[in-house]
Amino acid sequence: MKPTEMPTQGQTGGATRRPPPPPPGRQFDWREAVVPSLISLVSIVIVFGGLAWVITSAEQWPRIKLQFFNVDAMVAAFPRVLQGFWINMRIWLIVLACILFLGIVLAVVRSLRAPWFAPFRLMVILYIDLFRGLPVLLLVLLFGFGIPALNLPGMPSSSLFWGAVAMVLSYSAYVCEIYRSGIDAVHEGQWAAAKSLGLSEWQTMIYAILPQAVRNVLPAMMNIVVALQKDVALLSVIGVRDAVREAQIYTASTFNYSSLIVAAGLFLLATIPMARLADYVTHRDRKRRLQTGG
Repeated sequence: MKPTEMPTQGQTGGATRRPPPPPPGRQFDWREAVVPSLISLVSIVIVFGGLAWVITSAEQWPRIKLQFFNVDAMVAAFPRVLQGFWINMRIWLIVLACILFLGIVLAVVRSLRAPWFAPFRLMVILYIDLFRGLPVLLLVLLFGFGIPALNLPGMPSSSLFWGAVAMVLSYSAYVCEIYRSGIDAVHEGQWAAAKSLGLSEWQTMIYAILPQAVRNVLPAMMNIVVALQKDVALLSVIGVRDAVREAQIYTASTFNYSSLIVAAGLFLLATIPMARLADYVTHRDRKRRLQTGG
């Protein structure tokens, strides 16, 4: 062998080196697949079965069952409560659209960096501090009862309208901050790249920053959507005949609270699918961030 030649694999050590054999395939173990599921099922049955036994064995359970879980009363109250629930859903959709639009406008104004936008940024900050610091129920009462009592010329006098306006103003403050967190999460290089292309401050925000910000805050926004659907029921305190109000009217006339259980069931039918959708969106966003490295 010449000095410049390197020994081949077969020549090294006088024997041919073979690659190590692959690890033996792991056989399917039905115990690992079935036993954890059985343990979970048994624990669920024990816990919830125990709770059911404690509740139904209480001395006052027959009376509670008659007052809150009366099937005949539920059937009688269902049409009225369902009619009020459709009002809840229509208000929710209209208010949600207004909140998403107003929130993104406020977030864009607050995030603009040019010096001449300083007065508008200050107004948005004052708006957020005011409406985020007041309870939604208090705003609904003030707007729903106070503004119609003023009899302003050319302005609506409906308590429903002003109660919805109160919810829009309150939730928009929270949504604005969610949007702003998404805008702040966009890398500074995006701003520099957009300006290098000759885009103005406004064009940079609309075409470069905002699409990425909306995608960043989508999981958090889904939680706001779920919370808003429940809080629409607050309008019942100003006389709006939604599902909760209709249930209260039935309760006042029959002295039976089963109609409230009907209203609760309708809200659960609406919020649980949205909550699962929010979980799915959050999980998908987490996987996207892990794959892209954040």
